[in-house]
Amino acid sequence: MKAESATAEQAGSGQNVVKSADRALVILELLSRGRHRLSDIAEILKLPLSSVHGLLGTLVHRGFAEFDQTTRTYGLGLKAWTVGQGYTGHRDIVGLALPLMEQLAQQTGETVQLSRLDGTENVYIAIAESPQPMKLVSAVGMRLPAHAVGLGKALLAGLPGDELERRYRGVQLERFTENTVTEPAELLAEVEQARVRGYAVDDEEYIIGCRCVAMPIHDHSGAVVAAMSVSAPTPRCGPDWTDETRAPLSTVVSSVEQQLRR
Repeated sequence: MKAESATAEQAGSGQNVVKSADRALVILELLSRGRHRLSDIAEILKLPLSSVHGLLGTLVHRGFAEFDQTTRTYGLGLKAWTVGQGYTGHRDIVGLALPLMEQLAQQTGETVQLSRLDGTENVYIAIAESPQPMKLVSAVGMRLPAHAVGLGKALLAGLPGDELERRYRGVQLERFTENTVTEPAELLAEVEQARVRGYAVDDEEYIIGCRCVAMPIHDHSGAVVAAMSVSAPTPRCGPDWTDETRAPLSTVVSSVEQQLRR
């Protein structure tokens, strides 16, 4: 099993779970990553074609999914966006952090990102783009495996050791570059190192040619509620780039934490 969100193989396996509703939600998760044909959805989720067809019909009827007659593919519908707007769990921190992130992007000349942890995935919730033509390109809502990015490791460092081990028990860590951590023991060691020193790094572990330094953001109780990073193309990263970038990043993170405590 890879470090990804739940698939239909796990749908309905928990207590008090309605299998059909759970499967419909798994389909929505898949569609959030892009458009798919009916047969592809059934194959990816390992569900009977007839079941998927019925569930998609219901989702289309309710506006949570849409069907393109030209491409014969399904995607998220407007109702999914509308419902998503009702989630306010990270709006406070985005509102506090984004103006500071934009200042940091101008100061460093690089892209600044804010994310939260969902299972074993890093989810971007705010981005301040680099003012330079060559820059990292990502999008709010994009999900990446936490083990392969600096932000993810900074977020994992906020988990208790037993919870961290539970989330990765039996999980296959996908390799993206020759620098990606693929051994659970090595990942646990890197996360512990990030916990001790207060920051995590990504040295071309997800994309060749991109480096990152990330720091966790703590709320008033000391819990890690998000993480912030500065990412840059490797050619612009000198030998002291991490330390030089960590200093202004730390200042911004401390400012966000102070505002969260008010």
